[in-house]
Amino acid sequence: MGAVLVTGAAGFIGAHLCRALLARGERVIGLDNLNPYYDPALKQARLAAMTGDAAPGAFAFHTLDLADHEAVLALAASEPAIDRVVHLGAQAGVRWSLEKPFAYTAANVTGELAILEAVRRSEGRIAHLVHASTSSVYGSRTEGPFREIDRTDRPASLYAATKAAGELMGTAYASLYDMALTGLRFFTVYGPWGRPDMAYWLFTQAMLEGRPIRLFNQGRMKRDFTYVDDIVAGILAVLDNPAAPGQHRIYNLGNSRPEELLDFVAMLEELLGVTARRELLPMQAGDVPATYADVSAMKRDFGWEPTTDLRTGLTRFVAWWRGHFG
Repeated sequence: MGAVLVTGAAGFIGAHLCRALLARGERVIGLDNLNPYYDPALKQARLAAMTGDAAPGAFAFHTLDLADHEAVLALAASEPAIDRVVHLGAQAGVRWSLEKPFAYTAANVTGELAILEAVRRSEGRIAHLVHASTSSVYGSRTEGPFREIDRTDRPASLYAATKAAGELMGTAYASLYDMALTGLRFFTVYGPWGRPDMAYWLFTQAMLEGRPIRLFNQGRMKRDFTYVDDIVAGILAVLDNPAAPGQHRIYNLGNSRPEELLDFVAMLEELLGVTARRELLPMQAGDVPATYADVSAMKRDFGWEPTTDLRTGLTRFVAWWRGHFG
């Protein structure tokens, strides 16, 4: 039986994906460095929740840094059952890339290269690599929707630049080594077990603690909030339908319905039963005013489209928050 290597397995999307893979009887090998970008205890809790119902031996976890390319190559070589890879591991966060730029090149460039090399050196045993990109590659634009054929050579942050570099490296490797690759551009993913640096988490925590929420660009932002279960369904659809050898496909995964940030806050106020104290701030360096996914290619090629509206997704997140934090 084959196995799926999932990098970033203790991360937000990674843990949800591993759980879905295990639920359908897959063997999963998880990799994560458990770094302190945010509290590693949350990552450990995700792992515990995700593996609780797994069959014995179905999940193996390795604490490993993607930037340690020799360790990545050794792991891939030592696990001959690996026949597919979903590479989600990365240093995320636009704003932190202004403070810790070398963390981004290490994880998102060197780490991406390590995974590409591991797949290449498998000599065809690993039949498909699915790797994560981001809507940030589209840069600072307001018109939409964003299409996969749109230009991505004007990044507004180092984070976006490193993810665009990963896409370019993927294209080169697919062409040079006849590898099958699919890149997925995620649009503002949210949901239970989310990331503490994301707006919905920060807003919820601040509102419940009576602190003001920080709204950049005076709150005049639009985001294509995409529920994590829809993202996982898209990843699985792509994973199960590999690219042709030598092909690097790129797809958007988004809700295809950008929401005004102020409307988002109003909905969160209603669900939490709390009125937010707003701190209106100017646009922050590296941020973008709007995101808006065109997902017609995913629908055409895989029959995938998002099914979770923002109110439903936020209701589930708030329910999880109250159950997890009390």
